Amino acid sequence: MANFGNFCTLLALCLSLYAIVAALTGAFRQQERVVRSAERAAYAAAGCASLAFFSLLYLLLADDFSIAHVASSSSLSLPVIYKITAVWGGHDGSMLLWAFFAAVMSAIALWQIRGKNRDMMPYVLAVLMVNLSFFLALSIFLSNPFQELVRVFPDGSTQPFIPADGQGLNPLLQYWAMVIHPPILYLGYIGFMVPFAFAVGALATRQRGEVWIRATRRWTLWTWLFLGAGLIIGGKWAYVVLGWGGYWGWDPVENAALMPWLTATAFLHSVIVQERRGMLKIWNMVLIAVTYLLCIFGTFLTRSGIVNSVHAFDDSNIGKFFVYYIIIVLGVTLILIMDRREYLRGERRLESMTSRESAFLFNNLILVVACFAVFWGTMFPVFSEWIRGVKISVGPVFFNKINIPVGLLLLLFTGIGPLFAWRKTPSASIKKMFLRPVVAAFIVSAGLLTGGMSDFYALICFALCAFVITAIIEEFYRGARARGRSAGESFPLALWRLTWKNRRRYGGNITHFGVALLFIGFAGNAFNEEATGYMRTGDEMRVGGYTLKMAGLIESQTADYRFGELHIEAYKNGRLIKTLKPERRIYDGQSTTVVGLYSTPKEDLYTVYTGMTEDMRCEVKARVNPLVFWVWAGSALMFLGTLIAIGSKGS
Repeated sequence: MANFGNFCTLLALCLSLYAIVAALTGAFRQQERVVRSAERAAYAAAGCASLAFFSLLYLLLADDFSIAHVASSSSLSLPVIYKITAVWGGHDGSMLLWAFFAAVMSAIALWQIRGKNRDMMPYVLAVLMVNLSFFLALSIFLSNPFQELVRVFPDGSTQPFIPADGQGLNPLLQYWAMVIHPPILYLGYIGFMVPFAFAVGALATRQRGEVWIRATRRWTLWTWLFLGAGLIIGGKWAYVVLGWGGYWGWDPVENAALMPWLTATAFLHSVIVQERRGMLKIWNMVLIAVTYLLCIFGTFLTRSGIVNSVHAFDDSNIGKFFVYYIIIVLGVTLILIMDRREYLRGERRLESMTSRESAFLFNNLILVVACFAVFWGTMFPVFSEWIRGVKISVGPVFFNKINIPVGLLLLLFTGIGPLFAWRKTPSASIKKMFLRPVVAAFIVSAGLLTGGMSDFYALICFALCAFVITAIIEEFYRGARARGRSAGESFPLALWRLTWKNRRRYGGNITHFGVALLFIGFAGNAFNEEATGYMRTGDEMRVGGYTLKMAGLIESQTADYRFGELHIEAYKNGRLIKTLKPERRIYDGQSTTVVGLYSTPKEDLYTVYTGMTEDMRCEVKARVNPLVFWVWAGSALMFLGTLIAIGSKGS
């Protein structure tokens, strides 16, 4: 099966290379049958890459430890679900997963647009196949998941080696979120190759319009959704498994996924301006190219070993090839944009600062500034080592100092943008549209100040969230009321039909509502409380308004690990609210935690069993994290709004 998997991967590479040559040849010679041949080769490459992927999956399920990847990522006792996870639990398998997704998504994109945009099709196909060929080549020559284990003797001879059992999957990955987190994140990374390929196709054929944007709108929304979902699921995993008390730590690999999400968010907003006003054409080309290259850059960070991260794979020798690829793609794209700049001139100019397009433009600038700040902080240790020979790291303090005010500005424009009209907003309309949101923000801030809140950024954040939420509710209310009057419908029915018939607009509003809830959750970080206790049965400790009493300790083991499970009774105002069960697991010397958690919309009570002291007391770290619930609720609402927008006829 390993040989079959190798053969399929190699055949997929040959087919994708043929598709590149045939597509470009067909375009230059205007031979449609050659282009069709290239398309069929792309479909065949997807089939071969799929067979290679399922070959590796079979080897893992069959416990074939003669294969290095299987021996290092799986074991006999590993549950089946985690044997599937082991496909991407190691570096080599993750590269094959990337190639598999790239091949399948390319085939889906080609199938969806068959018969359309035939002038752009050869160039779109060529770009997709260049991307696929790059990752297939890495999987074959530098990171082969089908490599067999051998025993090397002193005389240089070798013989096959099959261990009795594998090393097993990294314990940190043995959690439900890590079953779906990497594939979802990869779909987000890989999906941006499709709008990028169409952008290159539009440049190559000197397109003046927005055909490429309309052709890829759903792709872009789906990909943005996947990347955002991957970030949130990763945050959930960090929150309940890593046990450090938070869901975001500005880790380099977390940042690597955040950067393309930020630029993609800017792109989603700026293409609306191009469609409505014929502006920002060059900017949109740059944004989608940067987004795609940041996705490749994120993969480079994960696999190059230049940054330290709990999410990263071990150091490998493929990092430099990612650098070469990024440089080549960036260079070719910039040359195309510069050469076609006459075709990308805007049809109109910005007429007023009090317009929706100006709000979207400021939104774009803020998102790009945030992305650059994250990039600079992430790469600063590398830059400092190159220049001064000393690796100087920056921590969460740096990122928070820059990105908290930037994030608040972004939140402000999330509320302002929909209140402005296109081209120019009359002064009377500004006063009318802004009145209730501003009053709501003032009431919330006054109430919080009266209640004793002193944190400046949290106060501003809550006020801005009130502004955004009020503005969105007002827009829904005005629209539903007007529809109800004209169509004679009840308010709930009018609201439903209004949203359903204008899914792109109101789906976006729901997404913005989710963003406001997300920021409410972020603001809660300003009020976290924590305590550490050393406890025996019957001992108590306090954190926030809670009293924690240790009721007992259970120690046992499974086939894979030993564990200790604390039973901690949590009391508030003298009433037992829940018995928390934080757990510590030991896998062959490596320890992991399972958090004991009590969650409400107001706050989370978060407990971690970190180990036993020399005098046989259990060390417990406890935290009260306010408003974390709204991070998950806001994320869910964001993704619901995106799904509604994807379903619109204009998407």
